[in-house]
Amino acid sequence: MLTPAVFAALLRRLVCAVLSLGLASAALAQAPQLDLPHVELTAGMYRIDAQVAYTPEQREIGLMWRKQMPMQEGMLFVFEQPAQQCFWMKNTLLPLTAAFVRDDGTIVNLADMQPQTTNSHCSAEPVRYVLEMNQGWFARHGIKPGFKLGGAPFARH
Repeated sequence: MLTPAVFAALLRRLVCAVLSLGLASAALAQAPQLDLPHVELTAGMYRIDAQVAYTPEQREIGLMWRKQMPMQEGMLFVFEQPAQQCFWMKNTLLPLTAAFVRDDGTIVNLADMQPQTTNSHCSAEPVRYVLEMNQGWFARHGIKPGFKLGGAPFARH
């Protein structure tokens, strides 16, 4: 006989199994995440309104399913510690440029990424931050590797 306690335990195991397979995050990824916290960053005289992806789930979804993004907006991916970070564009509909950024805000390298591809784009050295902007934003503003971004995430370094 299946008691309520046994049923609840089985249900918990099933939910854990589904989550561990990533099926739940894939189902949730069908809609863009628009409710992340924001931080203001600066690139010289230019202001960037960046959504911040802190958790593994937020970073996994990133800018997927987004059909448009204002030019001054982007997404800042924050990792627990510096490491080589690699990004791809599966289920991402916008052409983006990724800036791989050191703890102090210095851009290590930039990578233009094409929508809906699985090509890997990696940091040239270990970094804690990756800032994605609409493709061409960095070039239009003359921002290249070695440029230093400003803002709260980089202020403590």
